[in-house]
Amino acid sequence: MTTVAELPAGFADKVLSAQSTFRSVMDAMARPGSVQRITAAAGAPAPMMRGAAAIALTLFDHDTPLWLDPRMSGTPHVTKWLKFHTGAPVIADSSICSFALIGDACALPGLDRFAFGSNEYPDRSTTLILQVESLTQGPTLELQGPGIDGSGVLQATIQPTDLFERLAINQALFPRGIDVVLVHDDTVVAIPRTTRLAARGG
Repeated sequence: MTTVAELPAGFADKVLSAQSTFRSVMDAMARPGSVQRITAAAGAPAPMMRGAAAIALTLFDHDTPLWLDPRMSGTPHVTKWLKFHTGAPVIADSSICSFALIGDACALPGLDRFAFGSNEYPDRSTTLILQVESLTQGPTLELQGPGIDGSGVLQATIQPTDLFERLAINQALFPRGIDVVLVHDDTVVAIPRTTRLAARGG
């Protein structure tokens, strides 16, 4: 049984690290498809990547219900670490979560399992945090939308392979929709609900 003392540490400097991580996530959201690095050091319980742990320490709190996929929830010390360091309630109902932490993106549930928000409160939707294989190598994706000058290119190895096809539902739902943050190690890429796939290369 893992005790609190045995859990990985959080941020060494909570304020500066949270500020730095927040800026990285906001830069990623403002420039969809761009790869941003999270420089703040944080302990991360396996199988959580360092970037996902830093995001959790920065964005999660007692007012942000959190859903964990089976890979994350199947490791008890992940839930303990999140509760101890963030206070975020881990819930079983994905349809009302603020964040969903996905360790096995290949098994991502259908997007209709999550919250899309409402026309009055579009921010009451789920942000998916997906751990992926690479954000610098793999198939080439051409993206378009606000924050992208013309079109932008992302070369990444992402599961599920049809993620962007699934996210096309955002166009019909806007201003409701799902936002996604892709994480590999200490790098992140944001795919806001306004971003769409323009073309896919090999």
